Amino acid sequence: MPRPARPIPRLARLLLGRNGLRRRSDRIEGVLLLVLVAAFGVAVAAASVLGTHIYHWQRAGAARLHPVVAMLARTGPVDNPAGTEEAWARWRAPDGRRLSGTLTIVTAPGIWQATAGNQVRLWVTRAGEPAAPPPGRALMIFNAVLGGIWAACGATMALACCYWMCRQVLDRRRLAAWESAWALTGPRWTTRR
Repeated sequence: MPRPARPIPRLARLLLGRNGLRRRSDRIEGVLLLVLVAAFGVAVAAASVLGTHIYHWQRAGAARLHPVVAMLARTGPVDNPAGTEEAWARWRAPDGRRLSGTLTIVTAPGIWQATAGNQVRLWVTRAGEPAAPPPGRALMIFNAVLGGIWAACGATMALACCYWMCRQVLDRRRLAAWESAWALTGPRWTTRR
């Protein structure tokens, strides 16, 4: 009983083997497929490196922020039509200076409907400026994975478009070659004039 051919030797035979019916454009298409598969492998590796860089960038950004406790001087925002979701508060900077200023929902989500005198957690820069809270570790990983997936999908779409365009050019050449060959052979096969 014959054994089925292994995929790699079959591919090598298709690309490099002698076959009188194989056209030059078929060999070009085979080489193009190999190049695009190799480029896809490189794109996947680059996408994973990109995801790692995104994760480290987010961690470095989170490491620059320091948690502090702020005391609200006024009641926090409530449902108001003006859209000013701010509250006045006082806090200490990482170097010990006392600071005060306006906190927003973005920089201190805990101020929503908090009353004056309440303490809310706040993230500040080294200079003591309020900043948006850093994402958690799970969100950082999710963002990194999502960034890598988007990069890999973008590369896949670009490679697929490249293959499609090359295939269109090769098909036009094949059709032109077939038409010229048929123009020579066709009259000998038919008796119609």
